[in-house]
Amino acid sequence: PSIRRVLAALAAVATAAVLLALLNGTWLRVSGVAWAGERYTDASDLEQLLDQQRGVSLLAVDTRALRERIESIPAVATATVSASLTGRVEATVVEREPAFVWETSAGQFLGSADGTIFAGDGTSELNAEFDALPHVSDERSVARLISVGEVIPSALLRVALAVGEIDPAALGSDADRLAVRLDDEYGFRLVSDEPDWEVALGVYALNPRETTAESDARLERQVTAVRTLFAARPEVEIGWVDVRNPGKVYFRAKG
Repeated sequence: PSIRRVLAALAAVATAAVLLALLNGTWLRVSGVAWAGERYTDASDLEQLLDQQRGVSLLAVDTRALRERIESIPAVATATVSASLTGRVEATVVEREPAFVWETSAGQFLGSADGTIFAGDGTSELNAEFDALPHVSDERSVARLISVGEVIPSALLRVALAVGEIDPAALGSDADRLAVRLDDEYGFRLVSDEPDWEVALGVYALNPRETTAESDARLERQVTAVRTLFAARPEVEIGWVDVRNPGKVYFRAKG
């Protein structure tokens, strides 16, 4: 073989030896980890993932795989991971934005716009800063299974948020605020504390043949039916309204 080929072969062997030494030697190993950007994310989850990199050769750190594992944490929307020659692996997370509060018998949870439940330990109430978010009280039997990491079905969430956006004035009501509740018997309900009344709207998001437009139209007819009732009778005299079939409205007077 020519001298050039011999030199090339020797260079390749030397390069491989250097890489092997870097991988197996004490140089360029991860000696520290750090993370930032977490509020809803449990720090111990990040610590557990990153601590696994300690002592690993920097050349063997798979930052892409590590990023994907961090992004599998419910509260994390996106993450960036870097490994530096100083021996540090660092992660920065961007968390999901709260879009609604979902309450069950277990407690209150925060959810993002895509329906992902990402925060809330189910044992305590959320901070008052989330009071302005749409709030749904889920009293269905399946609600007890909801926990962090679960996803509220998009069709159900869409209706829940639409019901929550109903202005009391659109119902002809003097109420300041309406609560949204969901149960197995009546489906969605609107509840007013003052004046004291409830409106049963029925089940939504279960009939695959009902289109979004048809669902919206049904809700609008129900709003109109309640407004017509409250225009005919003072709402302070009414305790219960059933508009599940907006063509046949039933109500129960107080007393």
